[in-house]
Order: sequence, then structure tokens, then C-alpha cells
Amino acid sequence: MQLRVRIVALAALGIASPLAAQGAPLVQPASEAWQIVPQPQSSLVLARDGQLIGELGTQFRVSVSIRTLPPYVGQAFIAVEDQRFYKHDGVDMVAVAAAFKDALRGHARGASTITQQLVGNMHPDLIDRADRSIARKIHEQNAAREMERHYDKQQILEAYLNQIHFGHGWYGVEEASRHYFGIPAARLSLAQAATLAAMPKGPALYDPVRHPDRARERRDLVLSLMAQQGYETPAAVAAAKLEPIVTAPSMGMSAAPYVVDVVRREAESAGVPVMTGGFQITTTIDAQLQSLAADALTSGLARVEARAGYKHPLFATRAPGSSDYLQGAVVAIDPEDGDVLALVGGRDYADSRFNRALNALRQPGSAFKPIVYATAIADTLTASSIVFDTALAIPLDRNGLYRPRNDDGQFLGPMTLRDALVRSRNPVAVQLGMAEGIDTIAALAHALGISTPISPYPSSAIGASAVRPLEMVAAYAAFDNDGSSVTTRFIHRIIDAGGRQVYTERAAARDSVLDPRVAFIMRDIMRDVVTRGTATSVRRYLPEHIEAAGKTGTTNNDTDAWFIGMTPEVVAGVWVGFDKPVPIAPGAAGGSVAAPIWGDMMGRYYQSRSSGEWNLPAGLVAVDFDRDKLAPADSTTLPERRYTEYFLDGTQPGDPWALFADGPITF
Repeated sequence: MQLRVRIVALAALGIASPLAAQGAPLVQPASEAWQIVPQPQSSLVLARDGQLIGELGTQFRVSVSIRTLPPYVGQAFIAVEDQRFYKHDGVDMVAVAAAFKDALRGHARGASTITQQLVGNMHPDLIDRADRSIARKIHEQNAAREMERHYDKQQILEAYLNQIHFGHGWYGVEEASRHYFGIPAARLSLAQAATLAAMPKGPALYDPVRHPDRARERRDLVLSLMAQQGYETPAAVAAAKLEPIVTAPSMGMSAAPYVVDVVRREAESAGVPVMTGGFQITTTIDAQLQSLAADALTSGLARVEARAGYKHPLFATRAPGSSDYLQGAVVAIDPEDGDVLALVGGRDYADSRFNRALNALRQPGSAFKPIVYATAIADTLTASSIVFDTALAIPLDRNGLYRPRNDDGQFLGPMTLRDALVRSRNPVAVQLGMAEGIDTIAALAHALGISTPISPYPSSAIGASAVRPLEMVAAYAAFDNDGSSVTTRFIHRIIDAGGRQVYTERAAARDSVLDPRVAFIMRDIMRDVVTRGTATSVRRYLPEHIEAAGKTGTTNNDTDAWFIGMTPEVVAGVWVGFDKPVPIAPGAAGGSVAAPIWGDMMGRYYQSRSSGEWNLPAGLVAVDFDRDKLAPADSTTLPERRYTEYFLDGTQPGDPWALFADGPITF
């Protein structure tokens, strides 16, 4: 025991012992360990307003100049880590002597200065701080003294503040400040600076998120030391001690890991090596909407799991490694330029990095119908044309018959085209698809931005052909912006460490793919879907003054649930389902499962902002209609039955029954 204590004491003093490292020289040359060298940096992924939403790189660090920091930031670290920092030459012999004295009493402790910590942490390949040998200690001390001969104290302190590990893979005060408090280090308060200074002794032990009480206790110790050493007044320290430990939500970042993945791939494809660090990537993401999308999906899926009849494994109690729980995806874009405003590719990125919003292929169900109806209105029909919701038997290859049915098991007979979409009647969409031609429907779908094949079968008219959620949402942009397709984008610009702009992604030119009047009529019908159709749940969330339109989608056996909706500023979509398609739960339709998630997200988004109004394109004729008579209103039409129907000029009412004079379309 005495022998061990003597060796520890000698190591603390830097005195060689022949009993340690026999046969090896104890004093090694300082080599390059004294040099302050550039450290790996993060590439920051920023929302459009500059808010941090993610990072890329081999090490998460953003170095900052000490001149940008309040003086008390560095002073807090000096007070607790190295109170004689400005007096020693890199090795504090007073602290070494105290450590020697403690070691003789059997209480071994370190006496490393800030400079010694820096050389060890900056050059782990040359100085292994886990090595307890005297040789390592002497090597470290020599390097520390050499560093002090080449750099001034401010340079050393700056390098130290940018080097420290604060847990979670975050290095340096800038990273720690952004993640723990949601602000740059330049804005740290005295109490916050002391909280960070408390962490080097044990980042996990004094983590202010996980252990706020423990962090506060050590923070107060740091503050007391600052007062004792004359860095702060007793009054300032007393006030700082009264501050509670308040950390930033979501570790200072908007929940956007799937976006960060997309950004990395797109940047690297453009030849920008963002993983080497030092870049600032400004994305198209709206940080508020991104956060709301993630929250709405999380809470919405939990509500579905709480439904009566839900029999699948719950996310909260899933088995380790299991992926058979309910999933979802959310996408929101700007309908004017295709900027992706929010994207959530799954329920839990840590569990599954598969981006369902971009890469999943799922049947959209009735969410595809607006493309069919738009084709019909652009061709020959009007929103008031009479169509038949009736039983069909369509011959297929190999002598089969296709019999489209409705979710309610009923056929409602004659109705207007508007009501057929509002009530989402499947046989009507199939008849329209067959009358216009599935190839024509597919051509419009592709022009709108859907790249996946649309199978040449009648069922494709009701969404049987799989699509990618991002493309399906982008297709709706044309209904929102008066007929133009958009190309989605995620990146606005990338700036390198020198402040040079190395990449800019400009919005692609829009192509007009729909007559603006047709887009308006479709949007107006989809407003009815939200007001009185299959998506009325949306209006429970949205402020009354916000205009909204959209369409639900549900696939066979309630396997996929969709809602794609729009306001004048945003078009967004929600998909809910399982990675391996199985029924979600009895009655789990788009209107009851996906639409509430959309409503929750958009309702909160518009709580603090205004919204515009949609345009009324020239060349439309407005006619008062009677909802019950399926004909223009007259003096006998009751106010509650009266509504406004819109027509392309020249197609206003003649005989609304003309197209189906001989009954429904037959095959």
C-alpha cells in the first residue's frame, strides 16, 4: 500500500520512479502535443430562419472566438478547474503539492491544469489520459509547458473551451450552449455558464437535462468559487443561484433527423463534402411546422393505438428490436415553389431510419381521386354533372370481374360530381377513370409529379397503384396554386467555413399542368370535403377563418389511412399504416385517423399567424344551385339547400343529366 501511494505521489509531482515502467524512458519528448491544432467541426443543418435542426460530421463541434463570449464564461471554468491558471507555466506546482499531500494520506487525486487537460484531450494519440503511468504524466507536463511558451493564456483558454466534451457527443461551449439551452454561447447567462463549467468533471453525472438537481448543486459551487476568487460580486452570484435549471426542449433542436439524412445525401450528390464538417446548410424547413408535425404524429398515433378494437403491439411497450408497431409519415410543402417545410419519415428515427415519406410505396386510396376528377372536369364534365353511384361488374383479363364497392356497403344512386367526391363514392371514380382512360389519368398524375407507375386497371382510379407520400403531396400543390406542378427541394444554400457560398438550389420553374379554373373547381369541391364530407374532423382543429381543402384516403380493409390537405400557404399530407400492410383497426379510415393529425398540426400552426385567400381565376361562371334538386336554384330553393357552383365559361347548366341519359357508364 505504501509503495502504491509513493508511486502515485511521485506521478503527481512528475518525479521519476525506478519502480514504474522499468526499461522505458520516463521523460518523452513533447513532440507535437504542445500545438493547438484545428479540431473537427460540425456541418450545421439549419431551418430557413437559422434555427439548428441537425448536425453532420465525424465530431459535433462549432469552434467560437473567446472574444465573442461573455468574460464570465471562461472565468467559470477557471474558477472550478484551474484557479491559478493565470499564474502557472502550464503545470500548477501548488496543486501538485496538494495532490502529493493527499496521496500520502491515501486520497489520490489529479492536479491537471487547463493546459494539461487541453494537450491530453487535443492529442489523444500522443498523450493517453487514461494512462496512469508517470511517463505519461511527465510527457503531458512537458507538453503543457511547451504550449504555454508558444501561446498566450487567452489562446489556450479559447482552445480549451472549444475542446471540452459535454456529453452526448457534443464538444465545446457553443455546442453545449445550443443543445442544453437553445442559444449560442455568446448569449449565456452567468448561471448558464456556471452550469456548463460544472460538467467537465463528469458530463453524464452533471447533465442538466437528466440530473437537474445534481447539476444545480455543482453549478452553485462554481458560482461560489467565482465569488471567492473575485470574478463576480456576491450579489451577482446570489442572483444567479436563484435561477432554476431550464434546458431547451428537444435538446435544442427541432425534431428533424429524417430531413438531415436527406440533406446529407443531396449535398454529397452535389459534390459538397458536408461530413468533413465546417459547412452551414440552410434548408427549406420551417422549424415551427417541423416541430408541430413531429408532435402531431406522435400524439395522433398514440390516439389510434387507444382506439377500441386496436390489437397490434403498442409502441410504448414494444419488444426490443421489434418494428411491428404503427407507423406514420408527414410531409408539408410550400405550394408556390415546392420548398419542403416539414418532413417526418417515421415514428422513431432511433428505431428505424427508413424514410417513409420519401421511400415508402403505399396505395393512396381515395386520396388519388382528385386527379381522376380533374381529368374529367378538364374534359367534358362539370361539378354539377349527374353521376351514378351504382353497382358495377367490369370484365377483366382471364374472365374475372371487378366489382368496386363503397366503405359503407351502399350505393346511393344519382348525385352530382361534387357530392360523389365529397362522399368519396368508389364506383363513380371508377366510371370516370374508365370513361377518360386510365392512361390519360396516369399522364396527369405524372405531370403533377408522381413518378411511380399507374397500373392500367380500373382500380387505379380509386388509388390502387402505389405512390410515394412526398410525391402524392406535391401533386396536390397544383390544386392549391392554380394549376402548376412544383419540384420539391430541401436545400436553399450551403456556405463553407470561410463564408463562401458553395451551393445554391434555386426553385425549379413551374409547369402549368392544369387549367387554373379546373384547379379552382377541384379545390372548391375539396373544401366541401372538409366542411361536410369525409374530413370534417379537420375543422375541429383549425381556426374558423382559415380556409382549408383536402381529401381523405383509405385502402382496402383499413390498411392505409391518408389525408392530404391544403391552405393558401401550405399543402400537407399524413399517412398512417404498418410497414408490412395489415388492417390498422376497425373503422380506422383517413378521416378518423390521418385527418386529425393534419388538423392538429395545422391548427396549432395557424394559432399565431394569419392566412390569405385563394384566387378566383377569370373565366369562371358562378351559379346558385339546389343541393337536393341537383339543378340550378329557383324561388323554391330553401337557404340551407342553396350553394354556389362554378363552371368553366360555356359549360354552365344546360341539362346536367345529358351525359348519363342512358344510365351509368357500362363496360
